[in-house]
Amino acid sequence: MAENNFDEKTEKPTPRRREEVRKKGEVAKSRELPSVAVLVSGLIATAVFGAYMLNNVQMITEECFSIFAGADLNVNQFMAFARRVVRLFILAISPLLGAITITAVLANLLQVGFLLSGELIRPKLSKLDPLKGLQRLFSGQSFMELFKSLLKLAIVGVVAYVSVKGEMEALPFLGQMQLNAAMIYILHTTLKIALKCSLAMVLLVAIDYAYQRWEFEKRIRMSRKEVKDEFKRTEGDPLIKSRIRNIQMQMARRRMMQAVPHADVVITNPTHLAVALKYDSLVMAAPRVVAKGAGALAERIKEIARAHEIPVVENRELARGLYASVQIDQEIPTSFYQAVAEVLAYVYGLRRQYANAG
Repeated sequence: MAENNFDEKTEKPTPRRREEVRKKGEVAKSRELPSVAVLVSGLIATAVFGAYMLNNVQMITEECFSIFAGADLNVNQFMAFARRVVRLFILAISPLLGAITITAVLANLLQVGFLLSGELIRPKLSKLDPLKGLQRLFSGQSFMELFKSLLKLAIVGVVAYVSVKGEMEALPFLGQMQLNAAMIYILHTTLKIALKCSLAMVLLVAIDYAYQRWEFEKRIRMSRKEVKDEFKRTEGDPLIKSRIRNIQMQMARRRMMQAVPHADVVITNPTHLAVALKYDSLVMAAPRVVAKGAGALAERIKEIARAHEIPVVENRELARGLYASVQIDQEIPTSFYQAVAEVLAYVYGLRRQYANAG
């Protein structure tokens, strides 16, 4: 039971997990949002620039009828006519295309930001598995898509019915209108119905986006085991890090022991602590701690010092102070100058006595 709980995906995704799924192209987004936004922007652009686009279409129509009703065309005249028609057509639809393109780009950028990934379009043999295909067919995502399709159909049907019902009184008078007025009325009514349907579908977009966010967060959840494994990958395995620290400490201790034979004096307290000092006035501003240790390590320092005839001096307070406040390969602070100077003077005096005796 504990193992099952350990493997259940109950933990929130870590930032690294979010970054990994984003690189694969998996993000929370609604496909309905860009489509509705494009539809609304296209309708607004048509309503704003409708007269401009209609004038260009009329010009194209008039030129087509006039030129084909005239004399025969040669190749050069026909090519010039075709270029003009294409130019007028591009100018006619440019406001609509511009609004749709800008809206489509902004709708996707606002949802997921700038993202380029070819992971989702890469061919995978697993997608050909019929069992997985059936699972996708009857998955929650498929039922949500069916619900959205039915809801869209219901929204469009209801709004269109209400809008058309409101215009029923004006329909009998269409036969009495001029052709241009009737076309403008039909276009205006169509745009109004389409715009109402699009605005009503904003509700569907809000529901779909909330569902997509919830489903995405649920899909990328992690188990406690995955969180622990990721922590090991990012921070390092605690056992390996402990092993590395032990190796580093052993190497540092080995270097420290190699420095003891070159020390000038070893100060002890006398049994628990040992601090080895070295002073070279030509390269050092003050005496330096080259080794220190407590317990068994202190005994080892004293053994090496005696083996190489390094003086071992007992000074409890000085040994404790140096051990607690000075690191290895660090010069002693000014507060210890006087006490260390007395010890070094004593050591140098012993060396002179041994030299004279020799």
